[in-house]
Amino acid sequence: MNTLKQLLHTKHCFSGFTKYCRALRASYIHSAPDASVEIHSPEQEVVIALGSNVGDRLHNFNEALELMNKVGISITRHACLYETAPAYVTDQPHFLNSAVRAVTKLGPHDLLGALKKIEKDMGRTDGVRYGPRPIDLDILFYGKFKVHSDILTIPHERIWERPFVMAPLMDLMGSAADCDTVTGWHSFSLHSGGIFESWEKMGGESLIGKEGMKRVLPIENELWDWSQRTSVMGILNVTPDSFSDGGKFLSVEAAVSQARLMISEGADMIDIGAQSTRPMASRISVEEELDRLVPVLEAVIGMPEAEGKLISVDTFYSEVASEAVSKGAHLVNDVSAGQLDSNMLSVVAGLKVPYVAMHMRGNPSTMQNSENLQYDDVCQQVASELYSRVKDAELAGIPAWRIIIDPGIGFSKKTEHNLDILMGLPNIRAEIARKSLAVSHAPILIGPSRKRFLADICSRTAAEERDPATVASVTTSVLGGANIVRVHNVRDNLDAVRVCDAMLKQRRSCIVT
Repeated sequence: MNTLKQLLHTKHCFSGFTKYCRALRASYIHSAPDASVEIHSPEQEVVIALGSNVGDRLHNFNEALELMNKVGISITRHACLYETAPAYVTDQPHFLNSAVRAVTKLGPHDLLGALKKIEKDMGRTDGVRYGPRPIDLDILFYGKFKVHSDILTIPHERIWERPFVMAPLMDLMGSAADCDTVTGWHSFSLHSGGIFESWEKMGGESLIGKEGMKRVLPIENELWDWSQRTSVMGILNVTPDSFSDGGKFLSVEAAVSQARLMISEGADMIDIGAQSTRPMASRISVEEELDRLVPVLEAVIGMPEAEGKLISVDTFYSEVASEAVSKGAHLVNDVSAGQLDSNMLSVVAGLKVPYVAMHMRGNPSTMQNSENLQYDDVCQQVASELYSRVKDAELAGIPAWRIIIDPGIGFSKKTEHNLDILMGLPNIRAEIARKSLAVSHAPILIGPSRKRFLADICSRTAAEERDPATVASVTTSVLGGANIVRVHNVRDNLDAVRVCDAMLKQRRSCIVT
């Protein structure tokens, strides 16, 4: 009461009384074990789940993320994106589900108010409980605190019965150790052993890929489930100096003919590059790259045969990426993962297209220098360095669900490094998983096609003579978990991919039975 009297008699009594009411409201909030109650501390880490099944679901997600950032919810990590069957009320469209980690200065009830306003502004109304909605934003965790009030319960009381919430929540972790020194999520599990064990009891990773829950990557107007089969990306170099086919496809007519051939042979994607990134290649300007690229890009996109195929632009310039996407390219393939153009990550975030982040040290002129070829454990270090670049991409606004990772065969690697990577893709995924399960689930692109290390092993001077060695490399990659292979010879490598996919499918069926 003394505190109340002091507040009421202060010159700013209304402001003081408001603070007192907030203090009363904080009495509903209880700390987790060993955590002090500091609800008005400068910043808290929060976990927020997202769901949508009305209208353009992906657009709804994008808009919600932008609005969250605007009201002081700074997103630091994204889960994967899932398409899931509806729960509770089953007669409604499938949902997109995900979750984010963020930091905010908003108190828990203020945070709830901000999220409810976003839902309302985006068209959500009080309809059927668990029914259709353009956006659904739920607070799963707020720092290390438990909250119990008439309008808010944290941790969210239904986490433990919802696989479509648990899967994204798992993605936001790194390993069991990350469960979490920051949030202490494990303290809140209603089951012995914590969140990991709760997820495993539900079925864990075995739930993913079935009709009720698919992990997907949005690309063009589709949701791509890359677990179904390996995709083949055909290489189209419109440069005079590429190591394999420099100068062959400089004219629009020659480039279109090659694209048509690769599509006829079964390519799912065409990757068009107008600047060579071979070792010691000289860098050309944005203007020169666009002069080479745009006529070919427009012609390839205009081909009837390209209907339903994906077109990628291979560039490390943000201006080229932006122009290519405006002309119809579907994804950006950046050998530098944003290191050669400081604007690349923010530009791609705005373009809202998938982004291939590749591992490379230095640049094409310096990547094979001795200092860039020093590794103690190439798989561990490539994974760690790649994750660092992906983390920067996420902070720039590129969600994990739009990222494809490439360990960079032939880029700042010796022959033995390339071989270790080809055989060690599971190790790379495992190392990334220690930092982010979401990123470890990202599609892996591998590009060994006709590269110099194959010549060193097989004594094949001419690049075209390295196709059988490429097939062997692709086979190893797919069996090790690659989801996209980038190749010059589509026909032969597609055959190898089909055999590998058949073997993997057979192995999965044996495990199930």
